[in-house]
Amino acid sequence: MSDRAPRRRRARRPATPRATVLTALLGVLAASLLAVAASPTYAGGESEPNPRPVVATHPALARASAVMTGSTAGDDEATLALRDLFRARPSLGPAEAEQAGRLLARPTDGARDPYGDGYRVPSATLCSRVVCVHYARRGEDAPPNRAWAQRVLNVMDQVWRHHVGRLGYRTPPSDGARGGDGRFDVYLSELGDQGLYGYCAPERRLGRYPRRTTSFCVLDNDFARAQFGRAPMDTLRVTAAHEFFHAIQFGYDYQEDPWFLESTATWMEERFADDVNDNRIYLRYGQMTRPNLPLDLFDAAGYAHYGNWTFWEYLTRRYGDGLVRRVLQRIGTGGGAPNEYSVQALDHVLSRKGGLAKNYAAFAAGNLVPAKTYREGARMPTAPVVGGVKLHRDRPAARRATRVRHLASKSYLVRPDKSFRSRSWKLLVDVDGPAAASSPAVRVGVVRADGSVGQRAVRLDARGDGRLVVGFGRSRIKYVTITLANVSTRYTCLRGTTYACQGNPRDDNRRFVVGVRAFRR
Repeated sequence: MSDRAPRRRRARRPATPRATVLTALLGVLAASLLAVAASPTYAGGESEPNPRPVVATHPALARASAVMTGSTAGDDEATLALRDLFRARPSLGPAEAEQAGRLLARPTDGARDPYGDGYRVPSATLCSRVVCVHYARRGEDAPPNRAWAQRVLNVMDQVWRHHVGRLGYRTPPSDGARGGDGRFDVYLSELGDQGLYGYCAPERRLGRYPRRTTSFCVLDNDFARAQFGRAPMDTLRVTAAHEFFHAIQFGYDYQEDPWFLESTATWMEERFADDVNDNRIYLRYGQMTRPNLPLDLFDAAGYAHYGNWTFWEYLTRRYGDGLVRRVLQRIGTGGGAPNEYSVQALDHVLSRKGGLAKNYAAFAAGNLVPAKTYREGARMPTAPVVGGVKLHRDRPAARRATRVRHLASKSYLVRPDKSFRSRSWKLLVDVDGPAAASSPAVRVGVVRADGSVGQRAVRLDARGDGRLVVGFGRSRIKYVTITLANVSTRYTCLRGTTYACQGNPRDDNRRFVVGVRAFRR
C-alpha cells in the first residue's frame, strides 16, 4: 500500500503536506468571506469584470467556493460539494444564487464561470455514439494534443460499456441540447492546480422525478505524473470510472447518503480498473483499520467513506456485482422505485441472504484475516483488535466489557499457551450483548495451526445473550478471535448529520460483555 497522502478527487493541491486544523479553518473562512476570483480574459479579448464580492453565508456555498477555487486546506470532495450546493441553490438569496450558478457552470459557459474552470479560448469536441469530450484548443486548459482527448473519449466509452452495458446500470439522463446534443458531456480542464482530479456536477432536475438529475463531468486535461504521482492513463481510468458512476447515481437519486455514493464509486474503480489499485491508499482510513468508526459516516475532511469500498467488495465477492445495482434500484426514484435511504435499501437486499447483521459481522470478522477474505487481501491491512489475552491452566478464564458504535465492531484475540496442547481442550465464549432490537451480532473466528481459518456465529437470544464452544487445543489452534458487532439500522432521520438518512443513530455505543473460559472435555 502506497504511503503517499490520498489526494484524488479532493480539493487539495498535489504534493502539499497535510495542513493543520487551524490552517484548514482559516482557509475555509477566507473562502467564505471572499470567494472572488481574478478577472479572466476570454476568447473575444474582453475581460470579464470582477463580480461583486459575495459573503458566502450558506455553508454549502462556502464549502463549494473553497473547493472549486482551490483555496481550502482541507480535503473536501468536489462532486459532493457541488451536489450539496445544487441541492441548496433554491434557498439562496439572489447574490449567492448567482455565485452558485458560476460554480455549477460548464467550462464552455466561459464568462459565466470565472470562479471555476471556464474556457477562455474556443473549444473543440470529439464524440462517440454516447459520449462527447470537449477541450480547449490552446492555453492552460488544453490537453497535450488531440490524441490525448481521443484517449479520454476511448476510456469514457469503455467506462460506459462497463457500467451500463456489462453491469446494467441506468444511463445518465439526457441533457437535451446542453453541450450540443443529448450525449453525455465530459470536459477537460486544468484541475491539478486547484488540487482536483475530476468531478461530476448535477445540472437539471427531471420534471416528474425531481430527485433525478442530468449531469456532466470535468476531468483534468492531462493527469500529468508530476502533479498526480501516477501514470496518466492509470489516473484517467480510475477517475473516469469513479466520477461517471456519480453521474449514474444522480440519475437514480442525487440526494442519496454521501457515504453510499462515495464508497460504491470507489468500489467501482476496482471493478473497472482492478490492476491500478489506487483505492488501496484509503484502506487505512476505513473499517479495515478503524472498525469502530461507523460504516455510514461521511467525513468531508477525512477518507473513511473511500476506505469502506471493501464492504462492497466483500458482499459482491459472495453475491455478485449486481448486489450494488439492486441496492441502488431500491434507493432510486421513478418507475416504481421504493426511494429508500442507503442502509434501509441495503437491509432489504440482504434480507434474503441471511440479513445485514449476519453479513456485516462476517465482514468485520473477515477483516482480521484479509488474506483469506479478499482476492488481493495479502496486500491489505489487517484489522486491529482492541485487546488480547493468553490463557493458561493457572488462569483459564477472562472477561472484558466494551461499547460499540452503530454499524461498527470491536474484536478480541484469545491464545492458548503450551499447557493446552491436547486436542481435548475447548474454549467457551459467553456473550452478554444488547437486546435483539438493536441488532447485535457476534462472530468467533478460529485460526488453525495449519493456516486455515473458520468462522462461526454466536446465536444470541432476545436479550442479547449467547454461548459458543470451539476447539482450543494448541496442537491444532493458533488463536481465536471474537468480533462484537453493533449492526443497528435504527435512526431518527433528518437531523442534519452525515450518517444515513441524515439521522441520529438510536443505538450508538451499545454495551457488550464477553467472557472466555478454557476447559477440558
